[in-house]
Amino acid sequence: MTAPSERYDEIGRSYSATRREEPRVAAYIWDALGDARTVLNVGAGTGSYEPTDRTIVALEPSPTMIAQRRDRTTRVVRGAAEALPFPDRSFDAAFAVLTVHHWLDRDAGMRELHRVSARQVVLFFEPFLDHDFWALRYFPEALDVPTEIDPPGEAFFRSHLRVRDVQTVPVPRDCVDGFGAAFWARPEAYLDPDVQAGMSCLALLPPDQLALGTARLAAELESGEWHRRFGHLLDLDTYDAGYRLLIAEG
Repeated sequence: MTAPSERYDEIGRSYSATRREEPRVAAYIWDALGDARTVLNVGAGTGSYEPTDRTIVALEPSPTMIAQRRDRTTRVVRGAAEALPFPDRSFDAAFAVLTVHHWLDRDAGMRELHRVSARQVVLFFEPFLDHDFWALRYFPEALDVPTEIDPPGEAFFRSHLRVRDVQTVPVPRDCVDGFGAAFWARPEAYLDPDVQAGMSCLALLPPDQLALGTARLAAELESGEWHRRFGHLLDLDTYDAGYRLLIAEG
């Protein structure tokens, strides 16, 4: 699997355009951080979900992503989750948002996360639920993208961290952070090249497969088939797409 730095140097050039902080998701993360005053953001990307009322250090491997940071901490270290350049228990808490499935050595990354912090907060997707999402009808090849093959779920994290709680994080219908299932009630968004570029599961597809999936979806939106199959979702305010927030300590 390509290293995260190389991957996001390739696909992350317009990341900040569609991957913005969703306040209702941020509230879950910030609450989970509790009273931690020193916090490490691992796989920090452009800085979404970093609280501004405490001392934050961001660790990110991709210079392309770092260059897009705006109005976030300037304490940025370029590095990898598998070898955090910090002493033991340097931080009250460390958090990782939708990033662990990109790590080359997830076991090592978990050991490092635990080593440098007293509390660990991880936002991840539970694959058995995430893989039921309707978009895979149109882009089934997304499951073959390297980051989507055997992604870490709750069982993985429980085997590495002393888990205190796992919370369901519902996706609001007007979610402003364009992660994989963000547009569950706005299917036309998945036809937008900018939206596709901000989702690794689509951005990493070969161009011909991405074009084929886009054409499939466009055709079923035009014919009304999408609404016949999935229109019931439009009655919902939030949707459980399998996103989970894990809190561990010790």
